[in-house]
Amino acid sequence: MIFVLRCSVPDSPLPPADLPAQFRGEELTVIELPEVPGRRDLKFLDALASRYVVGSTPSLHEIAAQPDVEHLGHPQPDPHRVSERVRVIVEGTDASLAAVVSKLMRIDALWVQVGYVPSFPATSTVAQNWGLLPDATPKQYMKFALEEASRPTALMRDDHGVVVLGAAEITGSDGELVGEAIVDSEVLYSYDPEQGLHSEFTRGVRLVPTIGAPGLAAVPLPSPQRKKSLWGFLRTHRPVDPPVLRGRALQAGGVDMVVSRDGLPHTRPLKSVTFYRHLRDGQFVRT
Repeated sequence: MIFVLRCSVPDSPLPPADLPAQFRGEELTVIELPEVPGRRDLKFLDALASRYVVGSTPSLHEIAAQPDVEHLGHPQPDPHRVSERVRVIVEGTDASLAAVVSKLMRIDALWVQVGYVPSFPATSTVAQNWGLLPDATPKQYMKFALEEASRPTALMRDDHGVVVLGAAEITGSDGELVGEAIVDSEVLYSYDPEQGLHSEFTRGVRLVPTIGAPGLAAVPLPSPQRKKSLWGFLRTHRPVDPPVLRGRALQAGGVDMVVSRDGLPHTRPLKSVTFYRHLRDGQFVRT
């Protein structure tokens, strides 16, 4: 079964009649959706498990209860058994793709294979993370999404039930973030001028998912550009390279944090947020 989800895409690169011969034996459904589909738009995905999953698989609760969660090591194929392969191909932006994968995660359907046809490949962080060619045509992206094998991929999510496939940023509402961010047990970011905590990096943090273990890599963001005095222009300043931390989780707390995931900002400022590796891996069509 192949679903092509067209998220506000004016022209599809592959009409159903042009489906390659090796896929003509599979059912194909093309669905038009908003650029960032919501839960109601994606409700049709709820029926996938009852239609295609065969037998039973350990639940997320049972996996979490294991003393050694092996699944958080190298990404693995999904353990669900299915009657036939199901592949979802998303045409749209990084935010479009993240919305679809977030839905699949919430209904525990990460056994579904997911391909991507980016609307703006030159600026798509997901395309870069997945190794998709930046100068390919839409038809070439669609051909890749249809024909290439899916690969197990570590999946990052947050405590609001939203996945991050390209990048996420945590910044302050006025250009500087007063707060702290910790990757696993190591401090990545800490800034509070009232307590005398100063840093070269005061704007917040940026994280990107890793394809394999441990799950994410994060860096602090440099201070915003400020007006310099005459002395400031005359004296030389040696920039400090930002530290890079890798881990399974990032926890952040601060004042009016602006959280953006795959280019889409959260609806309101937050006081805390946690990003962590999901117990199941994604099955994504990538290099």
